[in-house]
Amino acid sequence: MLYEQIGEEVRNYIDQLTKPRGSLGRLEELAIEIAKMTGERFPRVTPPGVLVFAADHGIAKEGVSAYPQEVTTQMVLNFVRGGAAINVFSQQIGAIFAVVDVGVAVDVDEEGVINEKVAYGTKNFAHEQAMTKEEVERAVQAGYRQASAMIDRGIRCLIVGEMGIGNTTTASALLAAMSGRCVAELVGKGTGIHDEAIAHKRAVIERALMLHQPNASDPLDLLTKIGGLEIAAMAGAMLAAAERHVPILLDGFICTVAALIAQRLNEQVVHYMIAGHESVEPGHHVALQLLNKEPLVRLHMRLGEGSGAAVAFPIVHMAMAMLHMATFSSANVSTGSDHHE
Repeated sequence: MLYEQIGEEVRNYIDQLTKPRGSLGRLEELAIEIAKMTGERFPRVTPPGVLVFAADHGIAKEGVSAYPQEVTTQMVLNFVRGGAAINVFSQQIGAIFAVVDVGVAVDVDEEGVINEKVAYGTKNFAHEQAMTKEEVERAVQAGYRQASAMIDRGIRCLIVGEMGIGNTTTASALLAAMSGRCVAELVGKGTGIHDEAIAHKRAVIERALMLHQPNASDPLDLLTKIGGLEIAAMAGAMLAAAERHVPILLDGFICTVAALIAQRLNEQVVHYMIAGHESVEPGHHVALQLLNKEPLVRLHMRLGEGSGAAVAFPIVHMAMAMLHMATFSSANVSTGSDHHE
């Protein structure tokens, strides 16, 4: 439930600040949106939390990624040692950071990795269902639990990231099923594969969709047949944030597909989402359209991890700072006639 009345009060207050009405554009709308989400007239979005879920994908056996599967494990270790893009970006924005293993193909015995392992990766959905319904539910619950724990630590904005070799293929299959769009429109380079490999990736997805015939309106069926453990966990994390009135700053393609799954689990969750950026993955534009979200920035990124959302976070923070401007009356400034520059 949004706090509509608080949003209207904040809108009226913003119109009294020492600037032409509407002159701070999207920042004004962001402040109003977040006031509605949180129920606060002067919302705080700091500290943000960055929650990265890692899992492997059986579909990687089809040769759909430029990287071998062991890179998932290697990157999880890189995350806990502070060496990834999302680590340096999280540090820059003062984020509380955590990485969660929900389905890495091997045991990751490293201090700092939260163990919520549901399975040792998904099955290869080119030939069989990705997972059981019970595994889907456990992954969603793991995400919900970890986001709740992070909110209990005091975060005021949630960024959800991911790591999993093969997950752009999984996300593309899910989006094709949910959108009804042609696979060729949605499938891009992912980690940087060449044109011939893109054609192979598209063919793998098309065959899998024919094999499984997932129900586009049933999120559990979608995830069971063609999903990913980290995608299920990301959706669960978003449900927890929305329930606690914590804004969700969306990252890229895979995160936005997880957001569409979360929306199918609870349609109210979409009201707590802000699109951080639009990546160059062709499916991301389609996913944002389905959510009816306009991204804050377009920086030609395609990394994942939560990196694009972390880069966009200072804009959200700036929108909250705007509310601390003086009003015309408090600053003894004459009001204008709303002419823009």
